Amino acid sequence: MGKVTGFLEYERLEEGYEPVPQRVKNYREFVIGLNAEQAKIQGARCMDCGTPFCNNGCPVNNIIPDFNDLVYRGDWRNAITVLHSTNNFPEFTGRICPAPCEAACTLNVNDDAVGIKSIEHAIIDRAWAEGWVTPQVPVVKTGKTVAIVGSGPAGLAAAQQLARAGHAVTVFEKNSRIGGLLRYGIPDFKMEKSHIDRRIAQMEAEGVTFRTGVLVGAWTEGSKVTNDAKTTIGADELKAQFDAVLLTGGSEQSRDLPVPGRDLDGVHFAMEFLPMQNKVNAGDKLKGQIRADGKHVIVIGGGDTGSDCVGTSNRHGAVSVTQFEVMPQPPEQENKPLVWPYWPTKLRTSSSHEEGCVREFAIATKEFTGSKGKVTGLKTVHIELKDGKFVEVPGTEKEYKADLVLLAMGFVNPVATVLDAFGVAKDGRGNARAHTDEGGYRTNVDKVFAAGDMRRGQSLVVWAIREGRQAAREVDAFLMGGSTLPR
Repeated sequence: MGKVTGFLEYERLEEGYEPVPQRVKNYREFVIGLNAEQAKIQGARCMDCGTPFCNNGCPVNNIIPDFNDLVYRGDWRNAITVLHSTNNFPEFTGRICPAPCEAACTLNVNDDAVGIKSIEHAIIDRAWAEGWVTPQVPVVKTGKTVAIVGSGPAGLAAAQQLARAGHAVTVFEKNSRIGGLLRYGIPDFKMEKSHIDRRIAQMEAEGVTFRTGVLVGAWTEGSKVTNDAKTTIGADELKAQFDAVLLTGGSEQSRDLPVPGRDLDGVHFAMEFLPMQNKVNAGDKLKGQIRADGKHVIVIGGGDTGSDCVGTSNRHGAVSVTQFEVMPQPPEQENKPLVWPYWPTKLRTSSSHEEGCVREFAIATKEFTGSKGKVTGLKTVHIELKDGKFVEVPGTEKEYKADLVLLAMGFVNPVATVLDAFGVAKDGRGNARAHTDEGGYRTNVDKVFAAGDMRRGQSLVVWAIREGRQAAREVDAFLMGGSTLPR
């Protein structure tokens, strides 16, 4: 694939960024994608490696060597056809996927991986610019109806696949706009929401109906999960109205930190903080937006959500931003002979970290301190792993000033009331119990299926797309006795 000697002749070329002082003044995307010639050179680096481990490293099994080769040869039209054959929304994954395909790249064994993600980004952006992404309206309608609960990447992928199979699909979303955590969890500076909007327009042209502001099932009073619902619909009503129901809600229940002082004003979940800014960017008028202006911000949690809090806090104008991670600092370079082609543990510095952030590793919060009901700081201690357990390191206690604390420690399970409303059995982690073998994604409830974070727990957008596509095939087979949709 590509140029036979390309991997010997060309270096990996990273996408560029706008300068930090410029990009932190707004919420626009700041990644500078590869131009056609640069993408061609990256495509030339793809090796004819016989066993393309990148395919298996990619959760949606993108046919990566083929579209790399097509870009190298200048056949962009067929490149997007190949890319779309496995991935409904490459403009999402080309921006926010961590690229496990690149970790699995054969060239990554002893060199820099092919820039697969940047090539994908270039293909889909050109496809939209050239007008190659158009509605695929089914020729034949089946007369079958499907309800999809949740409009994140799993729900959208399933909806598009099922609509193209000829079914009448209705997507229910409790918030005022479609997109789920893509819309409300991912900051605009990582992915502008216009990318979601134009996919919605495409899917509406393909026959998908979207109903926003509709809560399926009951709601837990006092829940911190984002919910703009104006109306409610019961599980029994959905089952009566539709031939199949697919549950694709996100894993939205945030992991809490139950230490003294947790109830102080100024201690919030990341998913209280991030959606508010996205809503403001969309033009919503909010009362009581959580802001970081002029504040010392502590972000507890070292993952992507924590990084998003860092970038948003810097754009607000925080005085300082410090991020805590409970695990020890990983090595700057992975041990490739040991971990390749799997996802390696190594120090990852995001673009948000580069905008200004102090990072602390192997640290635990023992208490939030405050004055007059408001958080003013927190007490910490460094920890280490001994015999598989975290233990405190004596003499490492420290106090940090904090006017705003954001908890970004991951998500434990989907909103339980949705599953309870349908009577769906759960696994030990509170997710819908459903296997993924042939005939899978079915729950214990007749004609009710589950996919994405609702089934597998907190995961990547690319995994959600895979699950949505696979679940769509199983729903189609359930309705029609067989399916020609790809698995």
